[in-house]
Order: sequence, then structure tokens, then C-alpha cells
Amino acid sequence: MTDLAPVITIDGPSASGKGTVAERVAVVLGFHFLDSGALYRLTALSAMKSGVALDDEVRVAGLAAALPASFHDGAVWLADENVSDAIRAEAVGEGASKVAALPAVRAALLDRQRAYRQAPGLVADGRDMGTVIFPDAVAKIFLTASAEARAERRYKQLIDKGNSASLPALVADMQARDARDTARLVAPLKPAPDALFLDTTRMDVESAVQAVLAHYALCHARNKM
Repeated sequence: MTDLAPVITIDGPSASGKGTVAERVAVVLGFHFLDSGALYRLTALSAMKSGVALDDEVRVAGLAAALPASFHDGAVWLADENVSDAIRAEAVGEGASKVAALPAVRAALLDRQRAYRQAPGLVADGRDMGTVIFPDAVAKIFLTASAEARAERRYKQLIDKGNSASLPALVADMQARDARDTARLVAPLKPAPDALFLDTTRMDVESAVQAVLAHYALCHARNKM
């Protein structure tokens, strides 16, 4: 039994809905929330703004280590700039997937992510939260959906924001990201052995939130025995 604040990890591929579910679960429980993907998106955005090649491991890791990132007022900030919308651009998302495959970048962001573990608890979403960052988490969930379903969700988000999008291109992008994330040598995307596997292809957000809360309650009760 650990004295550290309890952690719920929600891992999964891009656009699986893990961020939305994790944030809602955190609100219900009154826990802190970590969107680890935002840190990688911020790193990619910072590299793009600084003219640093995304495959320049040493320089990108340097940016990650000194990232002036903060999360407040319901927004994501890079220094004094609100970049909540900028980091959601498709190019930045693709860049994030590329820099996340660099071992030195992952190492630079390791302690930064673990520092979010504070009382009364933390809900962390990402791709290696349950396998690498918080292997002792009380409850672990691997949340996924078909590439087609995830592409349709992303397509709707983009269209709703007035952006143009191609559904076939988004499906191909999802499949390429999945391949890159699962094949990388460091912290590949995969379910933790003790994770609850949750397929949201035909599940709405509220049902997914309730499933996560039920799993946490079960794990928490088991932990206290």
C-alpha cells in the first residue's frame, strides 16, 4: 500500500476519447488532471516555432526539459501565449507523435509528468501512463476505438471548428500514428497487463466515464483490503 496520492491512468490511441473521459472522471472525483499528450504537443509546437527539426533528438529534448508550459484558466499556455487551439492542429499532433518516439524527449518529460501526482489524487491520460509513468496506479484503463470511428470524431471536431478535412486522409493518419506509437522502441503504446480494456467505438462519453468510475471503485476497495 502506497502513501502517495492515488492515480487513475487512461491510455489509448489518438482520438479514442481518453482526454474527455479522463477530464470528466477527474471532475467527478475532485482529482487533478494530466493531459500528457499536451506536453508532447507543446514540445512539438515549441520545436516548430524555434525552427528545430522534429528528428533532432538532442535539441528537441532540450526544449522539452525547459518547456515553459502551464495549465490554468481552462487553457494550455506556452510561456504567456494561450496555445490551446494551436496544439490541436493536425500538423502539431503529427509532430507530437514523432517527437514522442525520441527516447531523450521521453526522459526529459518523465519527472515533469510524475510531479502532477498530488493529493487528493490524479487522473492521467496518455499512451504510457499505466505502463511507464505510473506503473503503481490504483486503476488502469486502456481506452480505444476503431480507426474509422476515431477518424469520424476528429473529422466532426475539425468541421465544427470551421476547418476543412478529408475523412479518408484522417483514417490513414490514425493508422499511421497507431503504427508509429505501437512500434517505437521506448514506451510503446500497449495496454498494461492489469488494465481494463474499454472499446468506445459504440460507447458514448457518459457510459465510458461510468465504466472508469466503477473500475476505480472496485480497484480502490480491493486496495484497502
